[in-house]
Amino acid sequence: MPDLTQDTSLMANAIRALAMDAVQQANSGHPGAPMGMAEVAVALWGGALKHNPADPHWADRDRFVLSNGHGSMLLYALLHLSGYELPMSELRSFRQLHSRTPGHPEVGVTPGVETTTGPLGQGLANAVGMALAEKLLATEFNRPGHSVVDHHTWVFMGDGCLMEGISHEACALAGAWKLNKLVALYDDNGISIDGQVAPWYVDDVGHRFKGYGWNVIGPVDGHDVAAVRVAIDGARACATVPTIVICKTTIGKGSPNRAGTAKAHGEALGMAEIALTREALGWPHEPFVIPEAAYSAWDARAAGTAAQTRWAEGFAAYRTAHPELASAFERRMLGHLPPNFAQTAVDAVIAAHTKAETVASRKASQLALEAFTKALPEMLGGSADLTGSNLTNTSSTPALRFDAAGRVVSYADEATPDAVRIGRHINYGVREFGMAAVMNGITLHGGYIPYGGTFLTFSDYSRNAIRMAALMKKRVIHVLTHDSIGLGEDGPTHQSVEHAASLRLIPNLDVWRPADTAETVVAWTLALGNPTRPSALLLSRQNLPYLPKAALDDIGKGAYVLAEPSEVGLKRKAQAVIIATGSEVGLALHAQAELAKYRIAVRVVSMPSTSVFDRQSVKYKTAVLPAGVPRIAVEAGVTDGWWKYGCAAVVGIDTYGESAPAPALFKHFHLTAQNLADTVRKVLKG
Repeated sequence: MPDLTQDTSLMANAIRALAMDAVQQANSGHPGAPMGMAEVAVALWGGALKHNPADPHWADRDRFVLSNGHGSMLLYALLHLSGYELPMSELRSFRQLHSRTPGHPEVGVTPGVETTTGPLGQGLANAVGMALAEKLLATEFNRPGHSVVDHHTWVFMGDGCLMEGISHEACALAGAWKLNKLVALYDDNGISIDGQVAPWYVDDVGHRFKGYGWNVIGPVDGHDVAAVRVAIDGARACATVPTIVICKTTIGKGSPNRAGTAKAHGEALGMAEIALTREALGWPHEPFVIPEAAYSAWDARAAGTAAQTRWAEGFAAYRTAHPELASAFERRMLGHLPPNFAQTAVDAVIAAHTKAETVASRKASQLALEAFTKALPEMLGGSADLTGSNLTNTSSTPALRFDAAGRVVSYADEATPDAVRIGRHINYGVREFGMAAVMNGITLHGGYIPYGGTFLTFSDYSRNAIRMAALMKKRVIHVLTHDSIGLGEDGPTHQSVEHAASLRLIPNLDVWRPADTAETVVAWTLALGNPTRPSALLLSRQNLPYLPKAALDDIGKGAYVLAEPSEVGLKRKAQAVIIATGSEVGLALHAQAELAKYRIAVRVVSMPSTSVFDRQSVKYKTAVLPAGVPRIAVEAGVTDGWWKYGCAAVVGIDTYGESAPAPALFKHFHLTAQNLADTVRKVLKG
């Protein structure tokens, strides 16, 4: 890549020009951060970053995250200038419909963008997940003489990222995990949208990060490329802990009247100020015109291709020495499940059906995990300090631990001598938001399928990171237990009422509330098998009976006919359909039996996933919920979401819970088979 003998001023000013021109043309955006971090970007992207513009998905590339994603034109300028497939026409279309340069960076839209950023702090947390994945993969796959996993994760961040509480959660974990290949470059410019941050942000960032166990470098002059590069070299040399480089910068650097002010943060400079800035920078070129000298200085294609070629040659030697490991590494980095996955899933479902156990669905989840974690070494679990309650640990996933030197504690696999096994259950501590965003980073990096557990009610803490996984179309699995008033005595602070309905509103998120062991295994199977959707499994604390069922095939469609009137001795068409989920499916069956005493024929539909059912064909949905037959839904949660199914009535809870044993609560809130049967009768009477 280009070295620092190039004209770094020219390189930095090319970023500034593109940032101010694109924001001005869109009349929308944030020019200040790209202009202020231009030299920091030159120091990293102008020689230190390992990447190949010709292959943005090269497995051993460095990961770069722009956590302060509002400064997206910094990243777009870097990608364009260094040779990625992002032509000037896309920069001219900044923030326009269907462009590859959206307002905030989006993974899967722009080549070279590693994660979707915008909600501040989450990019930093994603970077922690990426660095953790690199460290674990290196332990699993590197062998003496063969370092096939050896790269850094770099993150740019600003004051806003550090003000968000998630930064504390994620950075504390990074320090505990000694992620020495994680380097954060902090844009310390003292300005946010509301002006000088000093009245409301007075953190001593250096001491804060020392407290996390990080290596702290700086403050350094963020406009001195050589000084920043020295700091970067120092960060790379640190072999034990992550590093933060504090870069003192001026927001909007180069603008005579906007530099150092909040006006530079989030609005176009204006044509007059841009003209003055061009003059001040000595930049005579027209908008969106970059001189060949700048392109030449920035071009990373040849060096990137050479670096990847060297790695590929090394990987070929690795494949010769360790063929099984090489194949496993490639499979996992592609996100493909092992060939035996389908059979593992079938065996697990059949086992659940055969045993027909009465257990809590959280326990059913652990039983499923026993099978899947044994078959899928890429499954990386964890819990927000609730392992004994959400049961996310298995015999194949001992706790992840690090020794005093920061090395991952590993153990030999007697069945596969060439393999190195690591702890695959992470103690995230009481950090739901951090856990969710770190898991996003893990899956973005590749090589692992992350899952993590907490109580359903605490999904509120995780919600924005869950949303980001859905937006990015990434496979992350949330195990959310204690899903209703059924948890009992802990009371309304812990009892979920609105949470299932709330999660179902997130596009592209599959939400499952299984009613027994078979439904739980199917939920896990589909969550693991879908690489473009995150999933949330809502699981009970209380035991649930196994539901007798004639077939298993339709569970995966999100809803299926569980019991026809014939199951309770009525050989006639259903007069009503009861739709139920989770622990309330048992109530529906009891209500069906109660109504049969009065010759009222009812079909019971179990709907473990409204999200999945809604994607089925009209023909299938009509077969399950026939037209002209009244529908009554029952769920221990808010009723609003059920009306979309054309229900004539919904039995649920539209208040908060109470503190009492679960049986008393179900009776208190009229979630009983008798009340459900009475509701059906009222509907049929009109």
